[in-house]
Amino acid sequence: MTNLPLIGGHVSAAGGLKNAIANGTRIGATAIQIFGASPRQWKALMPPEAHVEGFKEAQSESEIKSVFLHAAYLVNLASANPESRDKSVDSLCNHMRIAQAIGAQGLIFHMGSNKNRDEGLALTVEGIKRVLDQVDEPVQLIMENSAGGGSKLGADFDELAFLHKTVSSERLKICLDTAHAFESNALPEFTESCTKKVFDKWESDFGLDTIVAIHVNDSKTVAGSFHDRHENLGEGHIGLDGFNTLTAEKRLHHASWMLEVPGFDNEGPDARNVDLLRGCFA
Repeated sequence: MTNLPLIGGHVSAAGGLKNAIANGTRIGATAIQIFGASPRQWKALMPPEAHVEGFKEAQSESEIKSVFLHAAYLVNLASANPESRDKSVDSLCNHMRIAQAIGAQGLIFHMGSNKNRDEGLALTVEGIKRVLDQVDEPVQLIMENSAGGGSKLGADFDELAFLHKTVSSERLKICLDTAHAFESNALPEFTESCTKKVFDKWESDFGLDTIVAIHVNDSKTVAGSFHDRHENLGEGHIGLDGFNTLTAEKRLHHASWMLEVPGFDNEGPDARNVDLLRGCFA
């Protein structure tokens, strides 16, 4: 099938970065997301040069055309705690440098949470600017929308538009997570009318070219639950009909579509989920 978007999922880089290419190839991916360092630690060491070269060589010999890194889960640019914000900036910068070294397109991150949303948004703008100032082009910093629970920022697409406009950098992009959009009620129905309305507004507010990655996840929980629970395609509350509708939105086909699902064998994104997603573009 021709003219498909790049499709794949989050894969493991355990044992060496180049293993991520083999793992992506095994599931039939043309786009992958990886952790460049442990997602549960502040520290992010630059991989050895041999590992970087091995990764680049393996990718050049594969069908994988785009690579994204995912930031540490500890990051919270919106935090009211200055020490936490400083650690978050340092962590994002280090992960961005890893992305830069291996030729990845960018780093996907969660903005964090703050009970005072105005304060949280202002602090996030400040933190994003610090990161972009410290890491050279061309690597992108990519905001991911949230499911919205626990005072998390970014559940409302208007917040993403505000952050993007206020930071005003071509390197600040967005990753749209389908489960989060559904769970936060930002995209409560994956119907033709609802998706058109949402993405018409998105295009008007800050342009659909800001979306460079899509996390394609079904949802274990109902729309408006504010609970972040991913499910395999077709087994959740969005369903394959919902994804058939979303894939018909050709204005999103420029982005890389990547799965973050549990997998049918509970080992993460697998070939079956990738095949289901490709089938939605038929």
